Amino acid sequence: ASSLLLLSLAAVCSAVCVEVPSETEAVQGTHMKLLCISCMKREEVTASTVVEWFYRPEGGKDEPIYEHRNMNHEFPSRFSGRIQWNGSKDMQDVSITVLNVTLNDSGIYTCNITREFEFEIHRPVFTSSRVIHLTVVEEAGEDFTSVISEIMMYILLVFLTLWLLIEMVYCYRKVSKAEEAAQENATDYLAIPSENKENCAVPVEE
Repeated sequence: ASSLLLLSLAAVCSAVCVEVPSETEAVQGTHMKLLCISCMKREEVTASTVVEWFYRPEGGKDEPIYEHRNMNHEFPSRFSGRIQWNGSKDMQDVSITVLNVTLNDSGIYTCNITREFEFEIHRPVFTSSRVIHLTVVEEAGEDFTSVISEIMMYILLVFLTLWLLIEMVYCYRKVSKAEEAAQENATDYLAIPSENKENCAVPVEE
């Protein structure tokens, strides 16, 4: 959740770039966005960007699956027809989405970014890479944080319920004692002889 929030902030504020790591678990049959963000430095704004995506299965070798060089190019692979470009116009976000992921899509994805500076005298090159270890599962598992939050919520509900019961019992006993005291005072008053009741009257000054 935090990654999506930071990504949204980066999308809303075009001047802000946050290198958010990609999610590493996908559910079979869903669409998985492989997040690759490479924030530009001030001097890199005028550079041309080339993006290359590679996939390596368990125990295998890197194979090219996608390239963005002025235009998008999808290499023939197990992902043919299932890769969608999700990069931004400023080429700081160069992510792709794998459609309808399968269990066989688990593996290591590498995003290589090459920026060539467009200076008149020389054309230096800057390169960077992002590696994503993706695991595809059959069903979505519960997040550990959400499980802890749910447990804490139930504990809080039990505590509040007990506290409410204790307060109700306390208030009930307090009201009962007040009623008993009032009844005792009334009984004591009735037990006073009539002549004493007259003496208890408060004299009124004329």
